[in-house]
Amino acid sequence: MSDKPNVDAENEDNSAKNRVTLDEALLLIDDHEEEISENGKTVRRRGIFLLPNLFTTSALFAGFFAIISAMNGQYENAAMAIFAAMIFDGLDGRVARLMNAQSKFGAEYDSLSDMVSFGVAPALVVFSWGLSVLGKFGWMVAFLYVACAALRLARFNTQIDTADKNYFTGLASPSAAAVMAGLVWVCSEEGLIGAELPFELSVVAGVLMAIIGFLMIVNVPYSSFKGVDFRGRVPFVVMIAIVLVFALVSLDPARVLLAAALIYSLSGPALAMYKRF
Repeated sequence: MSDKPNVDAENEDNSAKNRVTLDEALLLIDDHEEEISENGKTVRRRGIFLLPNLFTTSALFAGFFAIISAMNGQYENAAMAIFAAMIFDGLDGRVARLMNAQSKFGAEYDSLSDMVSFGVAPALVVFSWGLSVLGKFGWMVAFLYVACAALRLARFNTQIDTADKNYFTGLASPSAAAVMAGLVWVCSEEGLIGAELPFELSVVAGVLMAIIGFLMIVNVPYSSFKGVDFRGRVPFVVMIAIVLVFALVSLDPARVLLAAALIYSLSGPALAMYKRF
């Protein structure tokens, strides 16, 4: 009598066991579930939104690429990568709001990405570019910047449900990173790297990094520009102004972006002092 039926049964049992094992393995990494509000009711949903988190991942990659570029002495690429991370970071939140795809997972993921791209990456890029020659003062300033970025993001996360959406409390970490990345970009274009970098410029960069770090945690309001309605109609002249801005940036991206970042960074304290006096 043939034992083929027994063999087939054994193969089916093994396949079933393999499927169970595979399902159990997938549960280890694919079991995200969170509570959301729908029509005034709290419901639980599995999975994550793809497009907003794809932009967040792109920002994270750009920040990591900036660190690798700085380690290889490619400071212009590192600075441009940080600005690219800013673009992706700005898009993920906008896309999430436009798609009504906001989630707790997305908020936490965005915050961790910001810590890498706008906290750790700028500090390491600037340190590798010009602060390492300052010894303990150099790495102390770099750490101070990272710590301030972490504190600023932690405070933002705790106030996200109660804070005024039209203003940030303290300088946003992407704007702070733009100042430091812009400085490195401009100096790199001028050949001010390595042995060509004056010691005095390293000191100025260190002091500037400390000031920018402090601005991230100071209780000064900055406009968030979140009130801009991208789905609404605008006067035709607004599009002309946008075209002119793009043209201006294209003339000299490094200097224009650095100037814009510095102006925005100083706008908070300037407006606070104006209102006070």
